[in-house]
Amino acid sequence: MSELSVRPLDADSWPAFAALVEANNGVWGGCWCVGFHLKLKGRTAAENRAEKERRAHDGTTHNALVFDGDQCVGWCQFGSPDELPEIKSKRLYDKGLTTLPDWRITCFFTGKGHRGQGVANAALAGALEQIAQYGGGVVEGYPEETDDRKVSGSFLHTGPMAAFELHGFERTRPIAPHRWVVTRTVSPS
Repeated sequence: MSELSVRPLDADSWPAFAALVEANNGVWGGCWCVGFHLKLKGRTAAENRAEKERRAHDGTTHNALVFDGDQCVGWCQFGSPDELPEIKSKRLYDKGLTTLPDWRITCFFTGKGHRGQGVANAALAGALEQIAQYGGGVVEGYPEETDDRKVSGSFLHTGPMAAFELHGFERTRPIAPHRWVVTRTVSPS
């Protein structure tokens, strides 16, 4: 891999994003990275693709896309709670909620052949940089703790704890046996 770069998902980067998703069967059975935007039950992969493309063109989705040259190899999705209302372990999350964050980091994806090469780390760094450009604020993530067990990468779509801790996030509260709410405040750039 050459040096990785990060760009936002928008109309210009949509074709590279779409190529990665198509090469990976729509990602998680056709989610197209809209599963945190809206409920997926009863939706087709084609509907999800159209929804994500519309959002990419009108600026209502935020993904930090990681590129190896001109090829998109992964991403980190982030957005406001209004943009991303569907999170994992929501019942336990809501039970301990005192204040909504300004931003949520909800999902990561790294394409086949690029896993284990720092793509998620670059994506998270890129998301935090973009959040700073949008004015910063309190950022939450919902990573999976993997220290004491072996976990398939496909189960780490909310991100590995180690990546969040590397970027200064602190554990706030558990919301599942191996999932935590982590937070960090990002200053505006």
